Amino acid sequence: MMQEPKRLFDLLPYRQERFGDITMLAAKEGGRWQLYSTSEVQAIVDQLSLGLQRLGLSAGDFSAEGADKVAILCANRPEWVMTDLACQQIGVVLCPIYPTTNPRELEFIFNDAGIKVVFAGSEDLYEKVQSVRMHTPTVQHVFTFDEVAEGSHWQQLLQPPTEDDIRQLRQLQAGIQPGHLATIIYTSGTTGTPKGVMLSHHNILSNASLSKKSFPFEDRPSCKVLSFLPLNHIFERMVTYIYIMSGNSIYYAESLDIIGENLKEVQPIGFTTVPRLLEKVYEKIMAKGQELTGAKRKLFFWAVELGLQYDNLKGKSLFYNLQLKLANQLIFSKWREGLGGNIEFIITGGAACQERLLRIFNAGGIPVFEGYGPTENSPVISVNRQMEGQTKFGTVGPPIEGQEVKLAEDGEIMVKGPSVMQGYYKRPDLTADTMQGDWLLTGDIGVWEEVGGVRFLKITDRKKELFKTSGGKYVAPQPLENRLKESPFVEQVMIVGAERKFVGALIVPGFPTLREWMRQQQLPFTTPEEAIRHPKVLEHYQHLIESFNTYFNHVEQVKRFELLPREWTIDTGELTPTLKIKRKVVMEKFKDAIDRIYAS
Repeated sequence: MMQEPKRLFDLLPYRQERFGDITMLAAKEGGRWQLYSTSEVQAIVDQLSLGLQRLGLSAGDFSAEGADKVAILCANRPEWVMTDLACQQIGVVLCPIYPTTNPRELEFIFNDAGIKVVFAGSEDLYEKVQSVRMHTPTVQHVFTFDEVAEGSHWQQLLQPPTEDDIRQLRQLQAGIQPGHLATIIYTSGTTGTPKGVMLSHHNILSNASLSKKSFPFEDRPSCKVLSFLPLNHIFERMVTYIYIMSGNSIYYAESLDIIGENLKEVQPIGFTTVPRLLEKVYEKIMAKGQELTGAKRKLFFWAVELGLQYDNLKGKSLFYNLQLKLANQLIFSKWREGLGGNIEFIITGGAACQERLLRIFNAGGIPVFEGYGPTENSPVISVNRQMEGQTKFGTVGPPIEGQEVKLAEDGEIMVKGPSVMQGYYKRPDLTADTMQGDWLLTGDIGVWEEVGGVRFLKITDRKKELFKTSGGKYVAPQPLENRLKESPFVEQVMIVGAERKFVGALIVPGFPTLREWMRQQQLPFTTPEEAIRHPKVLEHYQHLIESFNTYFNHVEQVKRFELLPREWTIDTGELTPTLKIKRKVVMEKFKDAIDRIYAS
């Protein structure tokens, strides 16, 4: 009888026994897909575990302080997962770090965790690690996955094991308990110093098992999935464990820039994403639609309009259904082809997804499911489901099995269950602020929406992002921002107004749409800087704001705005690695623009 996995590394023998020796991981090497079967992954993982032991790494007394720590800075690739599993097998704690992390934060994490060994994916990441070595005395070794002239290649750690080596390794594995620490994930969020979330094997594996059962993920041996969300984020990492236990073959996208090509090439059944990337897919499709002329253009926008009316919970007329069927054959079939033609699920999380995107993609036979959960819960709390009546657009779905969820008096979402973290590393003060007995305080504000006896959780805002105007009225920025982003003229937006007389907005225009509009108005488009100062453009955005203000009460309405000439990005520091706005950074960087909003 097959044993259910109790520790994360148990997933390898579990997969092998359940599905045989099928492809587990795949990545482009030298322009061709390099495939790794389950047994090949297991063999490399065992060699890497033994190599780390030869460096002197151990679990110590298995406590958070006693176990040695390994850091990984790397884009998604098979070696990432192999390193993760190799550390788990010997009780060593993996600390994944975003490749985009700045040197100051990198130094803090290395010192706070007492990192001994670092794995860097590429030459630039190796150089970033080397730049802080003078100030990180615990770091003893740095290995690279790419060949780097000055660096030590990770394969130096791999040696063919003896039977005795494997026997001793399996003995060590037998002593690792589900409650032992598996990883520390440092989250900087949108403010403050990074804090290390401690998650055990049981925390993450319970979340993976319960998510698989609830969504549900069926066993699909050898069916391909595409991975491009950073594995540093617990969402993609936890879903990776679901893929492993479901028999999927995980293909790693080459980069965010060529996801479109990889989708067509791999033809996956699914992937996970964040709303910002879905928005970009939608914007590209709409830009192509704008280029059409005559009957083709009319047909395209007729299909889009139909899609935006789609509601999975309310039956439409026979005439609507016939039209939608036709739209699927003529228009949406091309959208599906652009995603590889086999998509059965796309799961989005990390921020609120625009409802219109959910409607139109689902109408077009591209099933997008929104879910929710913080790193501190390993992470999933709730997700919209693949079963009928278990998805409601604009919500993050019903809680998954095994999670108790309740709302505090102020609406804060609280969760209790096996996925809740062990605490913040070396920060009992922060842990005490975030835990109320066994309940995790998420910092998110929510409400319940019930349909047909099913309770759906809806996130309304971040508790810390609610602000008070100088008139004492509370404003929740997210609903305003999400509504404004429905316009193709708005690429990004941040609502401001804390302790001010009225609500204002910083807006990054959707420049492709604005450029086309200016062409139609016979206005010259030279540079973004000049475009955002043009009186006709400012007048156009004023009308746009006024049209959206009708959805909100007087206190929430945007009274003044400033247009900005460039997009906020991870590289320029305004976005987190999961593409959330760092509000504090934006407030500091664009202080002059905010001052202009409130100048008169």
